[in-house]
Amino acid sequence: MAYRNLEIVHRGAVRTITINRPDKLNALNRETLNELTLAFTQAAQDDDVRVVVLAGAGEKAFVAGADISEMNGYTPVQGQGFSRAGQRLMSLIERLGKPVIARLQGFALGGGMELAMACHLRIASDKAKFGQPEINLGLIPGFGGTQRLLRLAGRSAALELCLTGAPINAQRAYELGLVTRVVAPEALDEAVNTLAEQLAASAPLAAAGILDAILQGGETSIDQGLEFETQAFALAFSTEDMREGTTAFLEKRKAVFHGR
Repeated sequence: MAYRNLEIVHRGAVRTITINRPDKLNALNRETLNELTLAFTQAAQDDDVRVVVLAGAGEKAFVAGADISEMNGYTPVQGQGFSRAGQRLMSLIERLGKPVIARLQGFALGGGMELAMACHLRIASDKAKFGQPEINLGLIPGFGGTQRLLRLAGRSAALELCLTGAPINAQRAYELGLVTRVVAPEALDEAVNTLAEQLAASAPLAAAGILDAILQGGETSIDQGLEFETQAFALAFSTEDMREGTTAFLEKRKAVFHGR
């Protein structure tokens, strides 16, 4: 289908979803949230898609935040609905069952940082800036920022970033565990594409099991998480991919996984 605010590109098993509102620094309005929700739902349902890359158009911003011009007129009920729509999208991305890589350049602020944190891996240009500046608008993060920031970077960093609203650079984000890798701007596309292709060639059912074990098991006690891991590990023995992977290792050849 045609999207007003997104561009979708396919390259083998990799689907790139680009938020295309560069004149608004790719700000998230309600329409864009709805389109992203549909695009990620389609990616989840398409067996030919093994990896998703999420990007923002232009070099100034990944996503500079939510669309303030739209939010300015919201009632409390509309604000609640906007927050829930954003949180549904972030949870959909986080629980997609396929690796999602965020390509981060320029600003990733407010809703943009929340969107990046919902992705599984984040590769940033060393020129990128991150922050949760909602307090400067008399607001709090509404798309999961308080909760994912707490889980990724810890209580102290979450309080600092949310209470001060001050941006941080890519190196500081890396030190806090908010970014997987930092590269020079001219190396960003190569780094993202190389990682995406590597993940696309790996066993998709095993990837889904890893995502489930870490994301779901990580919200439970250690004993429950270990049991979750054991069950997912055992389930992998029922797959053709597991037989292919182990046989290829013994035969000293490259495995070819089919997601079965």
